[in-house]
Amino acid sequence: MLRALFLSIFLVAGVGVTSVYDFKVPGLDGKTIDLSKYKGKKLLIVNTASKCGFTPQYADLEKLYEQYKDKLVIVGFPANNFHQQEPGTNSEISEFCKKNYGVTFPMAEKVDVVGENTHPLFKYLTEEAKKMGVADPVIGWNFTKFLIDEKGKLVAVFPSKVKPMDEQITKYLN
Repeated sequence: MLRALFLSIFLVAGVGVTSVYDFKVPGLDGKTIDLSKYKGKKLLIVNTASKCGFTPQYADLEKLYEQYKDKLVIVGFPANNFHQQEPGTNSEISEFCKKNYGVTFPMAEKVDVVGENTHPLFKYLTEEAKKMGVADPVIGWNFTKFLIDEKGKLVAVFPSKVKPMDEQITKYLN
């Protein structure tokens, strides 16, 4: 119990984090999403919102997930950081995603992706993006996409306007 507490403190502080695989997050379905179980596949981590102009990207995210399921896992992270465009509860978000877009890829519980309470995973991803030369703010809006390779290394960041099925993304998958 004490060991788990210290591990949590280190992860929140960013101490001891060496890759994306160090993160475990609660899922909308109540299960834990352990990113380490996706070693050997690419990961696309996306901050999402249900009431955004980019919300229809859920359909293409699902299409991308289905088409590349053997080599890609998409994990959505609902966030209410931009004009309160994700006001729902975790259960409301889950229902919305399934009912309106047939989402089957893993969805985490709602988190902050910017600001004072930024989730440790997004702090980590933002720092890695800056090391790659991505301009600040790394996350400027909903549906920013982080592509991680099979070894857990961030390889690209795509702004909201880049659609999931865009060649800028799929070229990494073919």
